[in-house]
Amino acid sequence: MSTTTRPLVIGNWKMNLDFVESVHLGQQIGVLLKNKPAEHTDVVVVPPFVDIRSVSSIVTSERIPVAVGAQHVNPNENGAHTGEISTSMLKRLNVSWVLVGHSERRSMYAMDDAVVASTLRATVRSGLQGVLCVGENSAVRDADGQGAFVQGQLESALEGLDEKFREQVTVAYEPIWAIGTGATASSEQISAMTTFIRQALRRLEMTDTRVLYGGSVNADNASSIISEGGVDGFLVGGASLKAESFCAVIQACNDCYAGKR
Repeated sequence: MSTTTRPLVIGNWKMNLDFVESVHLGQQIGVLLKNKPAEHTDVVVVPPFVDIRSVSSIVTSERIPVAVGAQHVNPNENGAHTGEISTSMLKRLNVSWVLVGHSERRSMYAMDDAVVASTLRATVRSGLQGVLCVGENSAVRDADGQGAFVQGQLESALEGLDEKFREQVTVAYEPIWAIGTGATASSEQISAMTTFIRQALRRLEMTDTRVLYGGSVNADNASSIISEGGVDGFLVGGASLKAESFCAVIQACNDCYAGKR
């Protein structure tokens, strides 16, 4: 992690928690962050669509120091797209972040590189922050093809992106083989891929872009990954569904950054 980069922790709640449970979790996170502020770390929570308004309301009314994100968005502004959500709908709910091309969207809902690219462009052009998710599956990793694979995902999404929008992009490296499996990439593997991604971003003239890691991150391994893996924060899945474990991950980033100042 660069000493000049402010770390970022994003909690992706996926398809979990109804609006009552989401409000309760948001309030718990708020209490913990007020008792032990994460002064050096940006925090985002990403609820299911049906929970966004409730979570956004308590974040505002209770002044909880987090931003609110969405798990997906349609690149079209409106029209006959049953079941989809537009950027303008999200902005009215005070959403400021969107996950783009999460591995589950790619693998389960046919979101190919072309759709990822159009979605990212629609996201940043609307003024929202886009988190571009990239990462390989076990077959690609076993064949030692992760570099070429991830580079292809990055170039497809980012080549030709207008310079004025580049600061709105964050990259999250999420090796598919380590998502929800309990298997976490080693610090050496994470560091190698983080370095590779930064080199690819440098060629795209995006040297200031934050690079996160996502893949079975939890309270036990966050400190070692942030200190040894060279990442700028985390995209957290299961561990973000409990306030204590999520805030422990946040604090690991915060402590690491503070110690390097």
